[in-house]
Amino acid sequence: MTAWISNSVPIRHDVGLHARPSVKLTKLAKTFAAVIEIAGEPDGPWINAKSIVKVMAMKAKQDSILYVRAEGADAAAAVAALKELVERDFDEDAAHAASG
Repeated sequence: MTAWISNSVPIRHDVGLHARPSVKLTKLAKTFAAVIEIAGEPDGPWINAKSIVKVMAMKAKQDSILYVRAEGADAAAAVAALKELVERDFDEDAAHAASG
């Protein structure tokens, strides 16, 4: 049995965990073998971070805290990668700069 690896990060994106950020989060989560869950509260409810429908339904707002946990062989890397994506504001600044 492996233990859950967890961390938390504030969501700074202007619209929170809306469509584009949710897609980026779930796409990244799917690159890991670990079971990955996210929540808006430290005690859950926890949802599957690889499900775009469930992530979007979470409706996490700007300045809320996103709790991430993962279990499995690459759990630590998964939690770190998702936290970094949120800290980079879902790479939205780079996308906006590229589009002009």
